[in-house]
Amino acid sequence: MQTSITPSILATAKGQEAERILRKCVHCGFCNATCPTYQLLGNELDGPRGRIYLVKQVLEGHRPTHRTLTHLDRCLTCRACETTCPSGVEYGRLADLGRELAEERVRRSWLEILARSGIRFVFARPLLVRLGLLAGRIVRPFLPAGASRMVPPARRAGRRPAARHRRRMLVLAGCVQRAAEPRINAAAARVFDRLGISLVRARKETCCGAIDHHLTAPARALARMRRNIDAWWPHIENGAEAIVVTASGCGAVVREYGHLLRNDPAYAEKAARVSSLTRDPGEAIEEALSADEMALDRLGLDGRRTRVAFHAPCSLSHGLRAADAVERVLERCGFERAQVADAHLCCGSAGTYSILEPTLSKRLLERKIEALERNEPEIIATANIGCLLHLRRRAGHPVVHWIELLDPAAPRPAGGR
Repeated sequence: MQTSITPSILATAKGQEAERILRKCVHCGFCNATCPTYQLLGNELDGPRGRIYLVKQVLEGHRPTHRTLTHLDRCLTCRACETTCPSGVEYGRLADLGRELAEERVRRSWLEILARSGIRFVFARPLLVRLGLLAGRIVRPFLPAGASRMVPPARRAGRRPAARHRRRMLVLAGCVQRAAEPRINAAAARVFDRLGISLVRARKETCCGAIDHHLTAPARALARMRRNIDAWWPHIENGAEAIVVTASGCGAVVREYGHLLRNDPAYAEKAARVSSLTRDPGEAIEEALSADEMALDRLGLDGRRTRVAFHAPCSLSHGLRAADAVERVLERCGFERAQVADAHLCCGSAGTYSILEPTLSKRLLERKIEALERNEPEIIATANIGCLLHLRRRAGHPVVHWIELLDPAAPRPAGGR
């Protein structure tokens, strides 16, 4: 694609990156075929090709409007288009750059500013999330059925094993996940403990930066990333083998630290190291099972063929490119996969998307639930806290993080042999 980006923008690192990405695009339109919002709305500007055109206009000096922001806001940043694109266009990064430029030139309404600022303030602070959940659980019996399903029940994390192994990996505690589903990381710790690996948490870590990054607060996002690198670095120097992130949405951002901080002379090298160490638990467990033929026996699974519909979050499939690793682990551990049609399509959670774009999100959720339950699974498993909470709003089957299926302390679903 030919570009004529304005000199003032082209002189910046962001402008040069945008030009490099734009020049890869050949307008083939393959991206629209896998875009959830284009499939729902049928509008060229609500597909990747149209949004690329809008971003290009902004880069070339055309003044964006609220309509520009609307079409960019409707993007889930699921990155399914990246997986489809034959030219390797990094659409997700271009969309982030486009949103930043558009928001510098178009002032949002006070209601939008308040909503976005409130989400960034609350969701990055586990204590505030816990207080909100506590309030929701108190009034839950009095809520309508639809609203009550949005409040997850309290679940005990269970005993977490002490860090007793020579092999150690860092684990990101998370924000919403730590408050809403503390069992997930505890289950991961128990699974890794059986594999001879201790998961440890750095005391001074903070939010991974995903919420700020995706809600166009880049300076705040980068500050959080630097703080995490500072918290993790002593552990890395002392031999931590990996950084395990059980929420794939967070994992996809942590793996991009190296790219996002590449122009920071104080952090570029460390950030690149962090990115190279970032692992989804599926990747780390698959590596452990491949390296030790007795590892599978140590997990202590009872071999029942529980039928599982696995929802691969977009961040796992298109960000981390690790969905296949999770599916292989589940199969090696004896779980039966229920086939899921259109597995590449987003469930509509997409971080804060379900809050900011509820109408489109609901339509995508209904499609996803129908696909997940069509082949009669016993349980639905996923890999990201946002997807998990979102799916539970409509699912007629239990929805869990897939790592819980491997947890020796977790109750097994009924059924199977």
